[in-house]
Amino acid sequence: MLPSCLGNLSYLQVLDVSSNHFIGNIATGPLTNLKSLEYLSFSNNNFQVPISFSMFANHSKLKVLIGDANNLVPEPFLQTPTPKFQLIFLSLSYLALKEPPYFLHHQNILRVVDFSHNNITGGLPSWLFMNNTALEGLYLGYNCISGPLQLPTQRHFNIAILDVSSNSLLGNLPINMSSVFPHLKTLIMSKNSFQGQIPISFGDMKSLESLSLPNNLISGNIPDSFGRLSSLIYLDLSNNQLSGGIPKLLVLGCPLYVLRLSNNNLEGQVFPLLFNLTGLLVLKIDANNFVGEIPVFSSTNSFNPQTIDMSNNHISGKLPRWMGNISNLEGLSLAKNHFKGPFPVEFCGLHNLVFLDLSDNYLFGFIPECFNSIPIEYVHLSNNRLTGPLTKAFSNCSSLETLDLTRNNLIGIIPGWIGSLPLLSILLLKANRFEGEIPIQLCQLNKLKMMDLSQNNLSGSIPSCLTNFTFEALGYSNKISYWTIGFGGLEMIFSLVEMSRKKLAEDGIDLAKYGYEVIEMEYWVEFTTKSMSYVYNGSILRYMSGIDLSCNCLTGRIPFEIGYLNEIHALNMSHNKLTGPIPTTFSNLKQIESLDLSYNNLNGRIPPQLTELNTLAVFSVAYNNLSGPTPDQKAQFGTFDESSYEGNPFLCGAPLQINCTKIESPSVLTNVYYYDKENNGLIDMSVFYWSFVVTYVVVLMAIAAILHISPYWRRAWFYFIEVCITSCYYFVLDKFC
Repeated sequence: MLPSCLGNLSYLQVLDVSSNHFIGNIATGPLTNLKSLEYLSFSNNNFQVPISFSMFANHSKLKVLIGDANNLVPEPFLQTPTPKFQLIFLSLSYLALKEPPYFLHHQNILRVVDFSHNNITGGLPSWLFMNNTALEGLYLGYNCISGPLQLPTQRHFNIAILDVSSNSLLGNLPINMSSVFPHLKTLIMSKNSFQGQIPISFGDMKSLESLSLPNNLISGNIPDSFGRLSSLIYLDLSNNQLSGGIPKLLVLGCPLYVLRLSNNNLEGQVFPLLFNLTGLLVLKIDANNFVGEIPVFSSTNSFNPQTIDMSNNHISGKLPRWMGNISNLEGLSLAKNHFKGPFPVEFCGLHNLVFLDLSDNYLFGFIPECFNSIPIEYVHLSNNRLTGPLTKAFSNCSSLETLDLTRNNLIGIIPGWIGSLPLLSILLLKANRFEGEIPIQLCQLNKLKMMDLSQNNLSGSIPSCLTNFTFEALGYSNKISYWTIGFGGLEMIFSLVEMSRKKLAEDGIDLAKYGYEVIEMEYWVEFTTKSMSYVYNGSILRYMSGIDLSCNCLTGRIPFEIGYLNEIHALNMSHNKLTGPIPTTFSNLKQIESLDLSYNNLNGRIPPQLTELNTLAVFSVAYNNLSGPTPDQKAQFGTFDESSYEGNPFLCGAPLQINCTKIESPSVLTNVYYYDKENNGLIDMSVFYWSFVVTYVVVLMAIAAILHISPYWRRAWFYFIEVCITSCYYFVLDKFC
């Protein structure tokens, strides 16, 4: 609870108690006594907030009210007093509002209203525009607003930002958008169900600086009228169904800083057209049908973006070497195209590069060693034809967090310098031709979350020091931010708590200063678990953890220390030559979801303590030399069928068809079976005896048949027997007489 003495601060003007764990009802707390407040923020707590906000009706000086992410409580219908305050900024997001609070009907000077991430239904509340002619920003994203987008009938010159994304709006885009909001700078209409083409009238919005229409059902081409947006610096038409090419007028007529056309059906060649965007900072044209080669570009002084994403297209040819001269480049993704040829050495000159994704192409040759001088963080080179040893290509990249070299033709040993990368959390070397032992230096990677060394030729034992891995949830998202710009954009931050009362009174809220937008690039990794290969991205990637050592030539026992990896989710050691028992310490793997130890030479009993693994979804110890009863069919182990245990002749019990009461004791089994060291397997002696008898009878019958059919061989046989008997007779006489 807020301390009651806080209500004695009658002259308090600015109060921020946001992002704590305060509880209690705001209406009965000390805040109702603070009549001098001009700025109040109690967001991100556990307060109970009455829907009428009548507790602040007498706060006549209140200008800024921020109450996001609390618990809205209903009130009995009462006649609420008309508030004495006139707000300029109101933010009530994440409150489960079903409609805007009624007190807004009495507000006339609002400049920013944020009702995003609520449950507001109905149509666009046009009355907000009518009552507040000074309104500059309205955020209604992530609500339940439905129907056609009905704009106000009057013009509003001050509206700079309108966000109606992630709703259920449908129909055509309003053709009068430019006439109603002539000075609109940022328009966000993503994740709706708009249809039809982008209206030509959008070209009349001369001051439009940002347009975002992703995830709609807009079809058709990009109109040439977009070229009339002479002030357009941010254009986002991603995640639609746009077709055709990029209009030349759009590129030639707009000083674009950001161009986002991802996830459409656009086609044709994009270069050298895009070279005309001399001020471009972010280029994202991924997931389209663009074709052709990227031509040689002699100078990059005018084309100097920070982010380039042309992945998932049909672009061919060699990787453009001139990209190595883009001094500001921080993010480069050319994945899932048809690029061929060697890895350009010129890319070593990208000294600001943070993110590199060239996966799913046809690149071959060595990885240049000069990459060890780049402070890169994310490297994705999977599914290519890269060859040679992994020498020192990334040995000095102390900021490296992800290294994905899956499915190439890399050879040699896994270099020990990988263990000196302090931030490495994802190491994927699957399906190469690495050999030798697992370097003990890998145990130094205490930030590691995923390690996949499967489908190589690794030998030797498994290092017991792998328990140094903590597998804690990553503290970062898989979205890499590249660019911050100074106009109101997709997200806004207001540092009003640092603003004095005089600043609030004189300048209010400067949208151009405090609004910012972050351009992000997502990445994903592929990891095999639960007998299937999955793609992990987003928040799931932060929590996924696993080790895959399958399909190698590893020998020796499984270190019991592996059982202390308490946070691991997937462990695969199948298709090796591991021996010895299954460590009982595996019962400590409380977060394990997939455990595969199949196709080894493990022996002994399956530890019954494994039934304590309540999160286990996939379990396999098939094709080993395990013996004794299977674990009790309880908890998760009640879901595993016979395939989890098959190929172990000495196992018995459900779900196998072998009853443990009918199986001979281990002492008898040791007399009937013996271990063949040469072939690493067991030989059934009874089977051996029967096969010997059958073979003996067959040979005798074959000899008899030959003697019966051929007189020559019959005479020869009798002569042979006579000689043998005579020889034996004289031998005996000589020996005993």
